[in-house]
Amino acid sequence: MQKRTLGQGDLEVSALGLGCMGMSFGYGPAANKQEMISLIRAAVDRGVTFFDTAEVYGPFINEELVGEALAPVRKPVVIATKFGHDIDPGTGKMRGMDSRPEHIKQVAEASLRRLKSDVIDLFYQHRVDPNVPIEDVAGAVKNLIEEGKVRHFGLSEAGVRTIRRAHAVQPVTALQSEYSLWWREPEEEILPTLEELRIGFVPFAPLGKGFLTGAINANTTFGSTDMRSAIPRFTPEARKANQAWLR
Repeated sequence: MQKRTLGQGDLEVSALGLGCMGMSFGYGPAANKQEMISLIRAAVDRGVTFFDTAEVYGPFINEELVGEALAPVRKPVVIATKFGHDIDPGTGKMRGMDSRPEHIKQVAEASLRRLKSDVIDLFYQHRVDPNVPIEDVAGAVKNLIEEGKVRHFGLSEAGVRTIRRAHAVQPVTALQSEYSLWWREPEEEILPTLEELRIGFVPFAPLGKGFLTGAINANTTFGSTDMRSAIPRFTPEARKANQAWLR
């Protein structure tokens, strides 16, 4: 397995990472837990060292899954998780964004418990919170890094101005954003900025949420718990038109 170094520090990861969201959330009902634990451990056996999760996946159960699966092999792997949502602890429903510094600290502590770890390798802001200055967010993660609870700071789906402002407070190790053959928007401004600042780029949905695998066509149906049922690119008409991408 080839390796990549993200950012300017020492965060080395496998060139291929495993996004674990779909095991618990987003693409239909949660999969069998023991089967997913076996899958994650099989990925480690094949050289994957980079695993991605988030508190909101489930919510909460995906972090627990990843934590249990990787506990026996924690040292050689890198776990990325995310903060930034206001989640009702009783119902699991999202109530909006929340990147207030005090909330970030609370999320970090909870994520560490679920991940069965004493440190979060890469802590992303899941989405930019318009109500909290990004300098405050970066400062909060900087404090967690100084406390030894987080190793690296990341952003997700952030714009160039936000990236620069955050990076000036606490160096950003990686940006995670959607990028694939049918979503190339980062090429215009994001990728040049990351190269200039020496920030790593972690693409999510590189296979177009499954569309680019050829397994989805205009007749495919998605259940109510599958996020693709609400994405315009996955309407039957759009899928039919986009078949040209696969030729």
